[in-house]
Amino acid sequence: MTKIVILGGGYAGLRTVRQLAAAKVDAELVLVNQNSYHYQSTQLHQVAAGTKEVADITFDIQGVLPRGVKFVLDRVTTIDREQHRVLLASGSELSYDYLVNALGFESESFGIPGVEENSLPLVDIPTALRAKEELENHLARYQYSHDENDLAIAVCGAGFTSIEYMGELAYRLPKLSKQYHFPLDKVKISCIEAADKILPMFEPDLAVWARQYLMDHGVTFYTSTSITAIEPGKVISKDSSFNANTIIWATGVKGSKVIADSGYDQKRNRVIVEEDLSVKGNPCEFLIGDVCAAMDPNTHRPYPTTAQISVVQADCAARNIEARMQGRPGIPFTYTSTGTVCSLGPLAGVAQINFLGHWKLKGMKVGLVKKITSDRSAFELGGVKAMLESN
Repeated sequence: MTKIVILGGGYAGLRTVRQLAAAKVDAELVLVNQNSYHYQSTQLHQVAAGTKEVADITFDIQGVLPRGVKFVLDRVTTIDREQHRVLLASGSELSYDYLVNALGFESESFGIPGVEENSLPLVDIPTALRAKEELENHLARYQYSHDENDLAIAVCGAGFTSIEYMGELAYRLPKLSKQYHFPLDKVKISCIEAADKILPMFEPDLAVWARQYLMDHGVTFYTSTSITAIEPGKVISKDSSFNANTIIWATGVKGSKVIADSGYDQKRNRVIVEEDLSVKGNPCEFLIGDVCAAMDPNTHRPYPTTAQISVVQADCAARNIEARMQGRPGIPFTYTSTGTVCSLGPLAGVAQINFLGHWKLKGMKVGLVKKITSDRSAFELGGVKAMLESN
């Protein structure tokens, strides 16, 4: 029997499994993931800030898999593409006829010295929990240390993760102040960004509103400020430095290192794929999600890696595998964004919605939009059970 192996239990991998199972393809379906749970990566910042618990953004993978799908709990180390084998950390291996590689992302240091040793990325559940622990330890320590750096938080980058994290942090800090007995007015949140603006994916007026909202809640922005090094308790730029005992690193991500380790032609562990999302020269291998560089015909640049685009890519890859198995031509990947939502804590945010027109939203109403978006994502990946588990 034909064997289809899907690597990664994130947005792209889980959606692919569900679509292939729904299509009733005549094949054995195998999903490989290093964790027994799926986590909503778009909500990791909430765990890091302490406004959500791990259980709020996770659900059990095996509990939502379609009947007949085999689940392998293991970590992928490399892919032997010539022999059609996936090598696993346990020492075992999986053969495949079709491969869907959706292994997800890792933090990108851009080669800046000290990043990995001295800062806190937000890329999975363990890193989010570590960021929360470090933050609260420093805040709690202030009443004994009286070290102002214990109340200083440096956030590196001004993209989605950074902005949403600072929004959650601003919301929670008053409660933390009462819990750990530190003066709220002495907390210093600095956001250091190399570009000259924040949230470049939003229209300028919404980005300006988000920036002002965070400034009103204690965030100081340092744009056009390139980071040259991270030292213990210090972010270094060309012209200045920022002292902080909590340093969050959210400047960008790259694809899984398995891509480079497996010999793909890649850049930042992303591979430029064919129109149907297959790998050039290997029509039975598909790359989707964070390891995929699908080209936008309008900009001639790769689409950004988002949860929304990962789900659409999964649908396309599943349809093309089904078509290839049946001897039919596949379809090219096309994408039209339905909108973008950026929360600034549970009570505010900005959004661009492309549904029945083009809508621009800001303020409290965005919190409801964000919740609807998160619930819909969980439902698409695991049905009603997953949606209820991650609430």
